[in-house]
Amino acid sequence: IANRQASDAVLSAVAATLKSYPFDFRGSKILSGEEEGVFGWVTANYLLENFIKRGWLGEWIQPQKRTLGAMDFGGASTQITFETRDIIEDPRNEVMLKLYGQAYKVYTHSFLCYGRDQVLKRLLSKLLQAESYQPTVHHPCWPTGYKKSLSLNSVYDSPCTEGERPSLALNTTIRVTGTGNGSLCALHVGKLFNFTTCPFSHCSFDGVFQPQVSGNFIAFSAFFYTVDFIQTVMERPVHSPSDLKDAAMTICATSWSELLQKAPHLEKRLADYCAVSTFVYLLTTKGYRFDNHSFPNIAFQKKVGNTRV
Repeated sequence: IANRQASDAVLSAVAATLKSYPFDFRGSKILSGEEEGVFGWVTANYLLENFIKRGWLGEWIQPQKRTLGAMDFGGASTQITFETRDIIEDPRNEVMLKLYGQAYKVYTHSFLCYGRDQVLKRLLSKLLQAESYQPTVHHPCWPTGYKKSLSLNSVYDSPCTEGERPSLALNTTIRVTGTGNGSLCALHVGKLFNFTTCPFSHCSFDGVFQPQVSGNFIAFSAFFYTVDFIQTVMERPVHSPSDLKDAAMTICATSWSELLQKAPHLEKRLADYCAVSTFVYLLTTKGYRFDNHSFPNIAFQKKVGNTRV
């Protein structure tokens, strides 16, 4: 979307390289969000041997296990995919798969502009807007003691924010100062979602249909990195929605110098853990509607078996 020429160049380089190998290359394309979600789900369940496994005598067995839902959180988008017995009211969210002779009815949705990097850009755009692009703007999700000068171009260079682009020159520089205010941060992050309109019997957010979450889930990519930071650097458990909320508030209230002391090796991303933790909390609880009962069914992990999902 952002650069047609560049993405075409990548795909033709991929095609040229793969054509030079001795297999039947049928073309390359960019996956749709739904394909990305479904392939992540297939990958996780395949690695867990939920579809088929090798028995003791070398024979193939269908283990008759329930599949695992998959949640992916990348740089540009986030996906949720799980098997459901409910009616899927929006046909765009329904995928029927046949794997090893078994049929699976899967719900999937991909939210573009809800990946980690785009969420942070959209949040900055909202904060700059709220303070009318003053020379100095306060960022409640950045830690106290953290300051940065940003060009407007670095915020509005994305299809996710270009609709909010101000009439100011894009080379304008703005000073952004962290205030480390967890509840104000949550208020602003919450504005990135639309919870008001729903044309179906129930929605996650932005008017997207979603059946009730059921079964166990694996959450990987930035879901894992965020929760891993909470558990290892902040030394806090994440067993319930309130654990996640409290941890996010604690990160937000921790000063920049203190964070640097705890995790100097993560300096590049350190200032954003407050916003991203808050986002993961709101996405899972208010968005996907995991509650005290279903939240413990999410395993935040990078690998299945010994393989990265």
